[in-house]
Amino acid sequence: MHFSRTLFLLAGLSLSVAQAQITPIPDARAQVPSAQLVPQPKRAEFPAGTLALTGLGIRTVGKAPELGWAARDLRAEWKARLGATLPDSSAGKPAIVIGTLADVDLAAKAKAAGLTTAAAEGYALWVDAGGAYIVGADAKGAYEGAQTLRQLLKPAGLRFAKVSDSPALKERVAMIYLDQYSKGVNDALIPMLAALKYNAVLVMSNYVQWDTAKAGGYANPGGASKAEARRVAALAREHGLEVIPLIETLGHVQWMYYGGANRDLYQEPDSQNPYAYDTLNPATYSRVLFPIFKEAAEVFGAKTIHIGHDEVRNRDRFPARANGKAAGFEKLFVDDTVKIHDYLKTLGVNTMIWHDSAFSDSVIASMPAKLPKDIQVAYWNYAPGTDYPIVQQIADLGFSVLGASWDEAGNAEGVAKAVQKAGALGMIQTRWTGYFGNPSIWDGQAQQGVAYVRAAGAFWNPEAKPVTNAEALYRDLYAPVAYKATAGATVSLKPLATRSLSDDDEKGWIGKGPDIDLRNLKPGVQQIGAYRFDISGAVMLKGQRGAVGDLPTKVRIEIGRRADAVAFLHTTGWPSAVARENIGQYEIEYADGTKLVQPLEYGRHIRAWTDLLPTSMIPAPGWAGQTADGLEVNVPVLEWKNPKPGVVIKSITLVSEGKNANPTLIGLTLIGGQ
Repeated sequence: MHFSRTLFLLAGLSLSVAQAQITPIPDARAQVPSAQLVPQPKRAEFPAGTLALTGLGIRTVGKAPELGWAARDLRAEWKARLGATLPDSSAGKPAIVIGTLADVDLAAKAKAAGLTTAAAEGYALWVDAGGAYIVGADAKGAYEGAQTLRQLLKPAGLRFAKVSDSPALKERVAMIYLDQYSKGVNDALIPMLAALKYNAVLVMSNYVQWDTAKAGGYANPGGASKAEARRVAALAREHGLEVIPLIETLGHVQWMYYGGANRDLYQEPDSQNPYAYDTLNPATYSRVLFPIFKEAAEVFGAKTIHIGHDEVRNRDRFPARANGKAAGFEKLFVDDTVKIHDYLKTLGVNTMIWHDSAFSDSVIASMPAKLPKDIQVAYWNYAPGTDYPIVQQIADLGFSVLGASWDEAGNAEGVAKAVQKAGALGMIQTRWTGYFGNPSIWDGQAQQGVAYVRAAGAFWNPEAKPVTNAEALYRDLYAPVAYKATAGATVSLKPLATRSLSDDDEKGWIGKGPDIDLRNLKPGVQQIGAYRFDISGAVMLKGQRGAVGDLPTKVRIEIGRRADAVAFLHTTGWPSAVARENIGQYEIEYADGTKLVQPLEYGRHIRAWTDLLPTSMIPAPGWAGQTADGLEVNVPVLEWKNPKPGVVIKSITLVSEGKNANPTLIGLTLIGGQ
């Protein structure tokens, strides 16, 4: 007789109830360090052994600020991961020593270890029973070495290692945003980007509330204040990141027209949604662009400003005015670019542009020759691939080139290899989360944050294997969690299971047969991500699909125990067509008679086992694997923090709204609460 229809007799019932078997365990949740170093060093060996933490201190040799930053970051790692203080070193005890080849003694030690590197930002690192040493080819290399040492920290000590490393690409840039939510996001992002060995940030700055914009009546209230822009720039520099403001010009200039301002500068006078400006009106430059560029250069301490110049003719007619039509697009584009370039030169600032308007097939034979050769060109291509010949073509025309990638797996990796092959300047990891959408990098468009991690590996070492488990790494780098085990209890769902994870007869899982089921998620108590679960089947609830139309709409699990948090290993049988659609909920009832509800919004708290896109970091990565026919699948974990940990949880009820995405609980673990 079949598992789901006979053994537990749940089919067709609107509510099922059972007392769960609860088994205490010492490691219900256990955050453990990743064994993967990101970026992967060029040369790394890991002899057996661990340097004990007891008595270990830190010492810097030299006065470069980067050495102090390295010590600061290592101390922060100790505090976040171990809840401990990393003190200054004591005489006669092993120490973490950070310096550069400029110190004769350290240079000799690195040479004796066979780890000397002279490349810019390179470093030698070794950990053995005598201590840990980071010797940079320069001060920035010492800082980069500290980011590797952070990853060697384990609860018991520092992993023995011998590393010799340097970056393949000179410029490794990550794009960030300034808006009204900047502080809460950039204070997490900037240290993370430094840990991933980026060395610059491209800062979307259109909507900063510049004094010029305030005076002109077009300062958008959703933009960051000028003080916040200055603060973020300082924070970036103190993490070894050059600041490159991006102020979009020629096209994408809706920022100039906020509140109905600057109508006389429209490229297309009758435009209902103005997109470009009139390059032949001197006020475009004297009233708007030049004053803002001057403010930006000062606030950011910029060596380079990215002026956009992409997708110029995507919306408005360009040229649209009679005098512009007489001149022609190519002359308007070149004259505008040169005018801005020459003005930035007076400020001591270099110019960067996107490639697509100036190096498209229709103009590449003529337009680039008219542009100053010291303009940096960012070539964007957001498709995975292995061949990007235009990188070499732009370089051969005499320009410094950076590749620019986005969030699809294989994109950053492919473009970085092309850039390395061409001997180009470096790479930019772009991010397009909306001008005022900063928080979505964690919740809403988190896949673009995950891409930071993959790209970091490719930018530093394009020849390395692609980063694996990037989703978990991003989550842990953005919001670091202590390395410790927390006791709790697993909950067996066996008495309530409505479907088996395997489907040999097209009556289990989602009824599609053995080639497309979850049989590779094995039964028993096992570690899944940072959590332990007792796997014994699935509590799949009713949905719109006929295959699950007769399943319960509610299942109540009797608990009778306190908990600080509850971890749900859950998914849906099918995806929702609507992001953030409410597909069900968990109802938590306490012994005191009160109730709380945790909604299940699709993509935010739960997603289908076949949906691999991590749009939100609210769920943690859980189990990932393949079906028998090779389909990549996953089951995330939602950890619910209990606001009433001192009160016994009487029961937890899973409720389905009966939609296409039907809630399915596979594991439940109680955390803490002893």
